[in-house]
Amino acid sequence: MSYILGVFTSRNETLYFFNMLKKNGCYCDIISTPNDLGKTCGISVRFRENCLTLARALMQGQPFRTFFGFFKVSVIHGKQLISRI
Repeated sequence: MSYILGVFTSRNETLYFFNMLKKNGCYCDIISTPNDLGKTCGISVRFRENCLTLARALMQGQPFRTFFGFFKVSVIHGKQLISRI
């Protein structure tokens, strides 16, 4: 199982991005940010890999100042492997 996280350091921008994805038909939800990612706002947007192109397109032209990055989270044998994409 794997998914993508959109991570921000601002809760407002996280929620704004979440709403943008939902309005454009992407199934997504809000989850707690894994501790491995360091200082963030504590919540992230989780979405499926097939929405990554849409997510990147939505980031263009938006004034996101606190975007920390997109991360792929894979769960293998009960362990989370996180990598920046």
